[in-house]
Amino acid sequence: MTTTVNAPRNMIFNGDCIDVMQAFDTGSVDMILTDPPYVTNYRDRQGRSVANDDNGRWLKPAFAEMHRVLKDGEFAVSFYGWNKVDLFMEAWRAAGFRIVGHLVFRKRYASSSRFLRYEHEQAYLLAKGTPRMPARVIPDVIDFPYSGNRLHPTQKPVEALRPLIQAFSRPGDLVFDPFSGSGSTLAAAQALGRDWVGIELDNGHYRTATRRLAEANRRAAA
Repeated sequence: MTTTVNAPRNMIFNGDCIDVMQAFDTGSVDMILTDPPYVTNYRDRQGRSVANDDNGRWLKPAFAEMHRVLKDGEFAVSFYGWNKVDLFMEAWRAAGFRIVGHLVFRKRYASSSRFLRYEHEQAYLLAKGTPRMPARVIPDVIDFPYSGNRLHPTQKPVEALRPLIQAFSRPGDLVFDPFSGSGSTLAAAQALGRDWVGIELDNGHYRTATRRLAEANRRAAA
């Protein structure tokens, strides 16, 4: 007997990602691309903050659920805070992910300047099981245009996410972001012909992402 494995498609949930993921079937998503809180108590120039960025209690249970819902032999890409990399590494390994690559996103501007001018973002490429080799191997340094952070205090540019989705998923696959923010991952997935599902804790960002994806859908249908 064949068991059908399902997860919601083309919708965003407003809630705690750990709770919401528990309703997903095991092995039901094809790729994860996410930008979780960096556990740095971040506040931007406008005073905006990120939910749950003041603690790391969610790290291990969230990544454990991400590993469970990801299909065997597939990839996850997770941004992280460089000064809390020990916490992220511990959570990824405890969940069962293999660390198979590192990505640097090159900025043409400094997000801040202290001991150094901070002109890059970073993410790790994680694997569940033994994945296939990508059909097109991308470089581990990717340009990172300025998004303006108009929709979210740490808004990622869609242009920097598209190569990741193209490399580590296929058309029709389900791309998942449990920390959706303003929906950049979901917008990139939709534009590339992937299905998508997201979760966002903050109600304001959830509404922003919902409007953004609906508007992209309307433009595509016009």
